[in-house]
Amino acid sequence: MKVNLKHKDTGVVKTAPLGFSWTTLFFGIFVPLIRGDIKWFIISLVIAIVTAGLGWFVIPFIYNKIYIKNLIEKGYVPADEASKQALIEKGIIAS
Repeated sequence: MKVNLKHKDTGVVKTAPLGFSWTTLFFGIFVPLIRGDIKWFIISLVIAIVTAGLGWFVIPFIYNKIYIKNLIEKGYVPADEASKQALIEKGIIAS
């Protein structure tokens, strides 16, 4: 499932996947890099090095939630009611 987030000041709309990150499972540290999430690119790189790659069995379960929370911290809000409800159900935002 995907949610639409809109920046409250600029009006920029981003679509973000919700739930398990298949792209992170298959493409690893390149997903945060492509999304412009430099902080999590570095964190993922360190985790990959420290765990000899075993961290990739954990990160796909949490990365999309982390990415959405970071967008919300940067000023993004749900762009539509369906996105808002999905974020509430996943516990990412409060009603």
